[in-house]
Amino acid sequence: MDPIRDTLQRLRETFRAGRTQPAEFRAAQLEGLGRFLRDHKQLLQEALAQDLHKATQLDSAFIRKEPFGLVLIVAPWNYPVNLTLLPLVGALAAGNCVVLKPSEISKSTEKVLAEVLPRYLDQSCFATVLGGPGETGQLLEHRFDYIFFTGSPRVGKIVMAAAAKHLTPVTLELGGKNPCYVDDNCDPQTVANRVAFFRYFNAGQTCVAPDYVLCSPKMQERLLPALQSAITRFYGEDPRSSPDLGRIINEKHFQRLQGLLGCGRVAIGGQSDESDRYIAPTVLVDVQETEPVMQEEIFGPILPIVNVRSLDEAIDFIKRREKPLALYAFSNSNQVVEQVLARTSSGGFCGNDGFMHMTLPSLPFGGVGASGMGSYHGKFSFDTFSHHRACLLRRPGLEKICSIRYPPYSPRNLRLLLLAMETRSCSCTLL
Repeated sequence: MDPIRDTLQRLRETFRAGRTQPAEFRAAQLEGLGRFLRDHKQLLQEALAQDLHKATQLDSAFIRKEPFGLVLIVAPWNYPVNLTLLPLVGALAAGNCVVLKPSEISKSTEKVLAEVLPRYLDQSCFATVLGGPGETGQLLEHRFDYIFFTGSPRVGKIVMAAAAKHLTPVTLELGGKNPCYVDDNCDPQTVANRVAFFRYFNAGQTCVAPDYVLCSPKMQERLLPALQSAITRFYGEDPRSSPDLGRIINEKHFQRLQGLLGCGRVAIGGQSDESDRYIAPTVLVDVQETEPVMQEEIFGPILPIVNVRSLDEAIDFIKRREKPLALYAFSNSNQVVEQVLARTSSGGFCGNDGFMHMTLPSLPFGGVGASGMGSYHGKFSFDTFSHHRACLLRRPGLEKICSIRYPPYSPRNLRLLLLAMETRSCSCTLL
């Protein structure tokens, strides 16, 4: 028997069941906490007296956003300009000095960022470090005031472990398998157009791309010809010759993806050419949950379809896995989309479209759980790279008013203190 494990399991089961989600439940818990404080006020005062021997208005309270100091940004290869410069903008806007580590895999972009970008910035507060995993490991041995990493969960754990040695805060923009639920009540061609566009964009090498489709066998029959139609319309009869279809970044990832083509059964595409690092837009069916294509983030132009019998089964399938970076639901029924949203957890969510949510600067972009922590984009980037310093400025005078907080404590002074605490606003305090 492990009482701690049993307790944690009980609490996790309660959370998974959705008991804590309704606003009414949360309000009831807060009301219960309030009753506890009211009902046992005397008991708590006696306990404080035994433990610690203790029993503001007119001030200016505010949050001052200050730079952390020296920031490390470790960028990925799949969008090597965008995912390098977006966090850099936030870090510089917040007033930090920055060490930038571009990906060594996207070699041409790495060269431009290393040789050209520094000409446009004050090099006394900006530096670029080149190299592979070895150089990144050496960087992580040093102390930074903030680390921003975009990449795989495996490397994210290494970054977080290194940051923990110095108690350095981190933002981890990771990945995962992003589910896409397709309800029977929707137009298959509309869904196919949108899913195909976002799945095969950048040859599928996008962390928020739909990773797999969950749908009924009936919808799969309708969806397959619609997907074929969309792929042909987007990339022509011979996608390899299309100027709009990208290529796999390197030989290592090509070999990994080619191995995944053996999972399930190829319903669309499946062709590949190692010399050109080309993999055709592919759809897999009859995929088993235990196959490799369902165990790792695909990060390529391959779309498995997994059959489920109901919305509940689809949600259970999603909830059994790590929380994804993005989650998609397609249905003509608002209730179905809202159920998927309410009963799951993910970094971002989009109903009836692909990853358009991440293009809006008014929305934060980031993961949750295994898909990452922290967020950025727009003003959220500035906030991410800023320390939110809680400040209070007190007037030097008015000592007579402040004196009621000093011992020895009388019943009258205690009543005044309690009254001040109960009626205080967010901009002032008495204690």
